[in-house]
Amino acid sequence: MAYPGNLSLRRDVIYEVFVRNHTPEGTFRALERDLGRIAALGTDYLWLMPIHPIGRLRRKGSLGSPYANRDYRTVNPEYGTMEDFLHLVNAIHENGMKCMIDVVYNHASPDSTLAREHPEFFHRLPDGTPCSKVPEWTDAADLDYSVQALWDYQLESLRFWAAYVDGFRCDVASTVPVAFWQAAREAVEAVHPGFVWLGESVFLEHIRHFRELGYYAATDTELYAAFDVLYSYDLRPLLDGYFAGSIPLSRLTDAINYLECLFPTGYSKLRCLENHDQPRAAALLTDDARLRSWTAFSYFLRGTTLLYAGQEVCCTHRPSLFDRDTISWDTGRDLTPLMQKLSRVKKRLPLGGAFHLDTQAETGVVCASYVGPGQTSVGVFPLDGRPGETPVPLPDGVYRDELTGGRVSVQNGRVHAGREPVIVLEAAPLPL
Repeated sequence: MAYPGNLSLRRDVIYEVFVRNHTPEGTFRALERDLGRIAALGTDYLWLMPIHPIGRLRRKGSLGSPYANRDYRTVNPEYGTMEDFLHLVNAIHENGMKCMIDVVYNHASPDSTLAREHPEFFHRLPDGTPCSKVPEWTDAADLDYSVQALWDYQLESLRFWAAYVDGFRCDVASTVPVAFWQAAREAVEAVHPGFVWLGESVFLEHIRHFRELGYYAATDTELYAAFDVLYSYDLRPLLDGYFAGSIPLSRLTDAINYLECLFPTGYSKLRCLENHDQPRAAALLTDDARLRSWTAFSYFLRGTTLLYAGQEVCCTHRPSLFDRDTISWDTGRDLTPLMQKLSRVKKRLPLGGAFHLDTQAETGVVCASYVGPGQTSVGVFPLDGRPGETPVPLPDGVYRDELTGGRVSVQNGRVHAGREPVIVLEAAPLPL
């Protein structure tokens, strides 16, 4: 890694918000009312999906996607004024959180400020029409980073926002040159030391397809030269295949073990069950016990935890990117107490040592363990929703379960799991 890994990010929680759909008003000021509750979940970073004006030309839906950016240096007037945005950022800080904003540098809307003032900055069809390399993204046109002046414009835009916020989530980071992101990180660090960079690294199929067409696409291992945290889309097809019943759980856990030994020391992955592009976890996991177990598992995995607004109340509907689609908060279900416990547990997980998953194929019980000098922490997760036994790297004895405060017995190196997750943070048995 060009930059040393920020190990503390492995203990952090990011909460993703789409301003338009978070409240009935859909504004910066209205979001402020919810900051105390969001902070109480154990949130470290509040990620705001794109805050900029949205393109009108070739717009999808009635309001358009926030990822079809019309101007990099202003805020969406539907959300409020720049003064309102800065007031929100101050309120986020006052609630003990940091603010991360979405930056969409792979593409912009075809009627953007850049398209009007710098048409030479865009990728084009043979007839000269600005376009996206992804045919489905008809409301956007890709930027051409072979033009050095584009770099200068974008670096200045990043420096502007970095004076106010604490991190960037970089959309489709894999298809913007890593060299640009390295230059961006250096430029921003001079404005805001300790700034955090989250990259949306893409699906492996996306990389393969782009390369087939002769386009640039960087792998996760390349992107770690510039980013602190990357998406886990390298694993998402395995997760989806498991949920669909087409692949065994061990395919997913074996891949996690493999990547643990492939990525650079100090890496952090974004661990999430859902986001604005993926189905809601509660829609995939209709059994409450399984949902709790998978939620605990996502927190326990090595990496930064992501929550998408509404996940804590088990929303099953994913809000539209293109229309007003306010989150329904009155679901009658609430994972808040569990998430609060998991956030406290996450703050105590080992930052180093080895991380490993051991999967019992017949029951779907997974033992996740951190083993290193000074601390061994173990989580047992019945991800298939069935009870069963699993070996654990703990001496025989009785231990404290951090989720319930109850006692966990290890006999002959094994733990019997019911249908609920169990987490042991200290390897020393309790006194009998």
